[in-house]
Amino acid sequence: MNNRTVRRTLAAAAVVSIGVLAGCSSGGGEASSDTFTWWDPYPQHAEGSAWAERVQTCGEAAGVAIQRTPYDTTSLTNQALLAAQEGTSPDVILLDNPAVSTLAETGMLSTVGELGLDTSAIDANLLAAGEVDGETYGIPIGANTLALYYNAEVLDDAGIDPASITDWASLTAALEQVDGAGHRGITFAGINTEEGSFQFLPWFWGSGADLTQLDSPEAVEALELWSGWLEAGYAPNSVIGNSQNTTWEEFLTGDFAFVENGTWQVNAAAEADFETGVIELPARDGGPAPAPTGGEFVVAPVQDDAERYETTREIVECMTTPEGFVETAETFAYYIPPTPEGQEAFLADHPELETWVAAVQAAKGRTSDNLGTDYPLISEQLWTAVQDALSGSKTPQQALEDAQRAADAATAG
Repeated sequence: MNNRTVRRTLAAAAVVSIGVLAGCSSGGGEASSDTFTWWDPYPQHAEGSAWAERVQTCGEAAGVAIQRTPYDTTSLTNQALLAAQEGTSPDVILLDNPAVSTLAETGMLSTVGELGLDTSAIDANLLAAGEVDGETYGIPIGANTLALYYNAEVLDDAGIDPASITDWASLTAALEQVDGAGHRGITFAGINTEEGSFQFLPWFWGSGADLTQLDSPEAVEALELWSGWLEAGYAPNSVIGNSQNTTWEEFLTGDFAFVENGTWQVNAAAEADFETGVIELPARDGGPAPAPTGGEFVVAPVQDDAERYETTREIVECMTTPEGFVETAETFAYYIPPTPEGQEAFLADHPELETWVAAVQAAKGRTSDNLGTDYPLISEQLWTAVQDALSGSKTPQQALEDAQRAADAATAG
């Protein structure tokens, strides 16, 4: 094991929060020298699927068999923390990117430098989600993010060219025009969960605001934008409780001009009963707003048997070759490769996804700026402020001032 101290208190606290989960994991400590363990958050991809076969192929390339265990996203993080305490961590984990810092700060993950992995070709804005205190933990296998889908028929009826929407002013003007033509404007997810923060962040960051100062004038302006749309009737009251799934269902009714949603809806958009298109989310003063990155990192937990690392490195390298990134994008349909070379190759076969590639290039990790495990604490206060402002219980400024005080208290330790 390396000489970094494993801060077991944090892991223990996380395990206590999920209750007793004994007997649920079978990690690297129990694997043989010719079998390596792999955990990922894709239970929908069963054995025999293209994804499962791809994982096995990378094991074969490294000369070992892969014992793959899929969990849902939340369970995976909890199981990983528990396994680290029990000394049964798997050799490789595919982990939702905001959780990388949570595991890294316990000391249970190897750095890419310790594994001898080269990350120089990875887009810096995507790699940043796995950086903590100057060290990089893992490699993104791809990324997804948010943009604005539009109903081309509604915009055409309202006389709007989607290319004219380049900033907040032009978007709001388009919503007014759509409303005047008898259609509904925009729907988004303001739910009081991480999805609410995820959807608000492009507007928050697009104003120039920073997560270390939730009540800045820029942040207030972003929340005023959302609440102003609601007050004007350009957005429905349902946004207060909307998840990303329910916003999509609203959009599919054909009533709305726009919906904020993600890369994962590309196929559904193509199958809609009306013509759709997509534009990048605009920043306040023009250009694309930084939308938060979604997607998984491939990480390698610390092992008692250091001889396993060489094979682990080979498995990870197999998953992260230029061809491997494109194969992941093809397998999942909604992932964009995290390297310029991979993006170029992907666009050669899927030119219709050019807007999504551009959106990923402008995207930003939620734990970037070295927020690490402070991010979930700050995010909770941000989505609470969004709820307070959209419900009208507080003004945007009051909501964000209260959020900043609560975030300061939560992160003080």
